[in-house]
Amino acid sequence: MKRKIYNDLLDWKNNTTSIKPLMVLGVRQSGKTYIIEEFCKSEFKKHIIVNLFERTDVVDLYNSSLTSDEKYNQLKALLNYDLDKKDSILFIDEIQQCENLISELKYFCEKHNNVRIICAGSLLGVSLKRTNASFPVGKVKMIDMYPMDFEEFLLAFKEEMLIETIRNCYEKNKSISESLHRKALNYYRTYLITGGMPESVKDMVLKSNDYFNYDKLILKDILSSYFNDMNKYVSNDAEALKINRIYNSLPSQLANASKKFQYSNISKNARARDFATALDWLKASRMVNCCRCVKNPEIPLEGFVDEDVFKLYLSDVGILNNILNLSIEDVLNDNISLYKGVIAENYVANQLLANNHNLYYWKSDATAEVDFLIYNKDGIIPIEVKASDNTKSKSLNIYSNEYSPKYSIRISTKEFGYNPTTKIKSIPLYAVFLIK
Repeated sequence: MKRKIYNDLLDWKNNTTSIKPLMVLGVRQSGKTYIIEEFCKSEFKKHIIVNLFERTDVVDLYNSSLTSDEKYNQLKALLNYDLDKKDSILFIDEIQQCENLISELKYFCEKHNNVRIICAGSLLGVSLKRTNASFPVGKVKMIDMYPMDFEEFLLAFKEEMLIETIRNCYEKNKSISESLHRKALNYYRTYLITGGMPESVKDMVLKSNDYFNYDKLILKDILSSYFNDMNKYVSNDAEALKINRIYNSLPSQLANASKKFQYSNISKNARARDFATALDWLKASRMVNCCRCVKNPEIPLEGFVDEDVFKLYLSDVGILNNILNLSIEDVLNDNISLYKGVIAENYVANQLLANNHNLYYWKSDATAEVDFLIYNKDGIIPIEVKASDNTKSKSLNIYSNEYSPKYSIRISTKEFGYNPTTKIKSIPLYAVFLIK
């Protein structure tokens, strides 16, 4: 299946002025190992893959007291692989197993910057935050990888022509035919079932979009692996329990009336100081994505964030639906009442992140709230998400009257359009991947 991150890997390969080891971060099971292996095999004459779960000899080498030069030369001997050879690459998977090797990436950058190295690993973000060894700041290029976005989902179904039609309508604010609109919405609802985890999407593709033979256990197993990781990569059982409790509270957190994350929803007497480390773990693992509140939407948005007010979205909308234990029929028939809006919002958050948008939202001193704010060449743009074709936008109107953005975006099940009076651009839920 095609992954758009492949283009980022090519950019890294083709950059000959600043050659740094590359580190790919992302939530577990999002397809990092697969796409990096494909890249290494396709783009280099020689490649070698070193999984540190299996190569304990490499871990032992880098945990030894040898000098960096000695470790480098002995690594080549251990692997029987000439790292310095032109058009070759080394892929180190599960690099979180050796903190000293992560630290040694600085040596590779400074002394052997002709060597191409890519690193990835399970919960690598957590390991980087908790490492005792020094991190090679400025000596490693880091990129994020997310679950498959909706465009990649359509590519998996070989719907290139549908993608081009959606793109053309988006760019020109043109109407799309009713039949294609229905087709795209059906794919959107299918995506809500599978989410963007490659194994889950692949199963739906192999079942030829036969929803009722799709294996829901795939996402359940991925979720179980997340909880197993909590026990493996935490300092004690008490921390694992706190992480678990935060994660399990997220569906109800997203639906609560306050429209923000509340520690009291975890347990009655829960306090921020008691759960700060556990929350940090979930963010670093990429299992949750934080959307922070901005009350004064000025440039730069980062400078006006209220650090105490935020929402947490799950990393994948399919996993959210799996946690909610929704039936496939109810998702396809849009029969999910209160959670319809929660699911659509989580989906949009996932798509915006995949397009490298930071997540912000706006809340007034009263009750008005806009779901997302993005910053692009047109300034700060407010985005409102509707799960259906009900497009009343009281909060969006309040925001527009107060801050006069160049335009606003309303995402819903309605088709493309632009109202020059209200300056609202209407975008269907299936076209969010185009918001750059």
